[in-house]
Amino acid sequence: MFGDMIDAIVRFVEWTQLAKQIKDVDFTGLFTNPWFLVPFVALVGYLLYKKAFRDLIILGAIMGAWYASGTPYMQSLVVNGELQVGKVLPVLFGGAALLGIVVYLLLGRSD
Repeated sequence: MFGDMIDAIVRFVEWTQLAKQIKDVDFTGLFTNPWFLVPFVALVGYLLYKKAFRDLIILGAIMGAWYASGTPYMQSLVVNGELQVGKVLPVLFGGAALLGIVVYLLLGRSD
């Protein structure tokens, strides 16, 4: 039952070509589009008003990871079908550190 659900999700993601859509995002166009920018600024303003700094840090981490995934460094991780281990290790450790920070923020003590 659980395997069928995973298969359905994978088929849906392949059918919608979600990975290609994310890869083809125009960052400049996105952040100059008022249909994205107004709700995004409103969300950030609301989080500042509520003093939800934990959520702001997590939002910043997600946006930073999204930006980093489109850099030329990330595009050069695979050359001629071979994974460049020397380039993957910093990404791996950076991702692990970021994940550790997010887990700490979500599950850590809140005063």
